[in-house]
Amino acid sequence: MVKLRLKRCGRKQRAVYRIVAIDVRSRREGSEIRKVGFYDPIKNQTYLNIPAILYFLQKGAQPTRTVHDILNKAEVFK
Repeated sequence: MVKLRLKRCGRKQRAVYRIVAIDVRSRREGSEIRKVGFYDPIKNQTYLNIPAILYFLQKGAQPTRTVHDILNKAEVFK
């Protein structure tokens, strides 16, 4: 099963996250299938590759709660 979830990047006390499509059995920093977005909580910036996200959602990928909230904020589900 594939999930859309956050992958932590950046340095200590300055986390930046990539939104990735990844197999459920992989670790948080494991190898992802594809990078589909970027989220910086400190600067409150978000970049989303909407066609790639919609592709994975149509194929049955499940977003985590945090990614779901980010996608709701960006009005991807409308």
